[in-house]
Amino acid sequence: MKSPLNQHSIRCFPRGLRSLVYARNYSQPAVLDSKHRAQAKIAHIDSNRPFSPALIDSFQRRHDYLRISLTERCNLRCFYCMPSEGIELSPKDHILSDDEVIRLASLFVKSGVTKIRLTGGEPTVRKGLGDIIGKLNELRTIGLKSIGMTSNGLVLHRRLPQYVENGLTHLNLSLDTLDPFKFEIMTRRPGHDVVLRALEAALLCPGLQSVKLNVVVVKGLNDSEIFDFVDLAKDKDVSIRFIEFMPFTGNKWDKAKMVPSSQLLEKLSERYPDITRAPDELNDTARSWKIPGHRGSIGFISSMSDHFCASCNRLRLTADGMIKVCLFDAKEISLRDEMRRGASDDELLQLIGRAVLGKQEKHAGMEDIDVATNRPMILIGGVTPRNPERPIRPPILARHNPYGRQSQFSGEPMDRQRQRRWSSSSASSTPRLTHIDEAGRPSMVNVGEKQSSKRTATASGRIYIPKVAYDLVTSSHFPAERQNSTESSALERAKEKARNKGDVLTVAQLAAVMGCKRTSELIPLCHPLLLSHISVALAAESSTSGDKKGSQYSIYCSATVSCEGKTGVEMEALTAVSVGLLTVWDMLKAVAGKEMLIGDIIVTHKEGGKSGDFVR
Repeated sequence: MKSPLNQHSIRCFPRGLRSLVYARNYSQPAVLDSKHRAQAKIAHIDSNRPFSPALIDSFQRRHDYLRISLTERCNLRCFYCMPSEGIELSPKDHILSDDEVIRLASLFVKSGVTKIRLTGGEPTVRKGLGDIIGKLNELRTIGLKSIGMTSNGLVLHRRLPQYVENGLTHLNLSLDTLDPFKFEIMTRRPGHDVVLRALEAALLCPGLQSVKLNVVVVKGLNDSEIFDFVDLAKDKDVSIRFIEFMPFTGNKWDKAKMVPSSQLLEKLSERYPDITRAPDELNDTARSWKIPGHRGSIGFISSMSDHFCASCNRLRLTADGMIKVCLFDAKEISLRDEMRRGASDDELLQLIGRAVLGKQEKHAGMEDIDVATNRPMILIGGVTPRNPERPIRPPILARHNPYGRQSQFSGEPMDRQRQRRWSSSSASSTPRLTHIDEAGRPSMVNVGEKQSSKRTATASGRIYIPKVAYDLVTSSHFPAERQNSTESSALERAKEKARNKGDVLTVAQLAAVMGCKRTSELIPLCHPLLLSHISVALAAESSTSGDKKGSQYSIYCSATVSCEGKTGVEMEALTAVSVGLLTVWDMLKAVAGKEMLIGDIIVTHKEGGKSGDFVR
């Protein structure tokens, strides 16, 4: 028998699809029957367990689900989660301690929370995560029923058995593409294979009650992969959940990049006409569907096109101890500050009650959501409006180092760090050019006596571009329907010429990798090396005011190269960056040939070799 579909859950579907859904025996009596069963389930829960009024808002929504962010840090740099210019981490002493997390979790559970989900940043980078899960598991005696976690899976496959043994029951893995190359573009990091390994480990773990795969769908980037993800659920007991791209501070959200869930469902219905509505858990954010013959299921989280605010039962606790009653509401109340001032549990519960009562009936529409004062996604659980009394700390991703490599000289003032220079000889030796022999002729360095070792180098650089080129680059990632243009025909022809060359950043990334491999052919005295890994990332940047080059817009390129050899790979990294930026120039010269400027090409990081490590 097909599962009933309620009226609210099909509002997001196109009119033609609605009739299709109704035609599949989703009759009014079945809808009412589902509603009665849900009401009976709620009544049964109410009769067996007291529920604190502090967790009931003015619209009578009962909040029995708490999401706890354990850290603001993450080992990926997903563009929709973290701004390209980076984030400012809270001071370490602002982050809730383990005991504070458990105290607040206990208070929420005593008040009626039955489900806790651990988030981040990335929760697995929090030290002692297994112990936290174990202490949360002890709250089952006072009403906690499930402990979930959302993770990117990078370091999960070996640790998962311990987490499950300590009490973890539900796991959501984030994976937005099945293409390893595209994974590095979206996350600005390698690691696609280990995420898939974590998924396999989770599906084989007998203690997990459910495994879900979260996929943020972005138009023109990964929306073509939906059938590939659906194929994953054919033989695996996993729920694939397609999530609409949502706006947060710094993630350059655009309505044109968002693919409504109804469009995805329509595509799936064309290929799988027998797809049917599956029953959802009470208050579930995803609308679930089942394809006959598939072990797993498909879900849609349509926060933008068809919100589920009426049934929302979620509260969020940020890593720095703020309670957020809505993902898209910038208002926050600090439980940490009151707790550290000595507030009792009753006083904390009153504070929670005031926050819950302030929850709106629904969040703003997609055109009006506040992304100016709300946090980036990574800080909600994952920047709050700055407190004027709070000291300013260096961001973890500075403008000239947006891919997160932090200085190893953290105890030294930044101006001293900038003065450091890496040298292959001691300070007392006389400087000399290593590629010149005693007679002053060019000569390749003899590395025959050196020992092979693991060597890594990272270089970066920028190309400064005008706005017309920036708009062209960003739209190439997320193509929207072209609007009526009032531009001159010459400029439009130039744009069309640039578009016909392909996606600027993707082509430049490929060129950088190819150039890196041929460094020894381009630089006469470089040794040919067998490279073990090349990672190149490019990102379009904009700033509110022009920088030292006089432009508000630029494209940043970073390349990390590794090898097992007798000499370093700094030249390979520099070549990759140079070729990548030159390719951007070539791709955009039709619209901005006289205005672009390449600069700031530097080695930022080096490991291995006799001279030791170096961080700029």
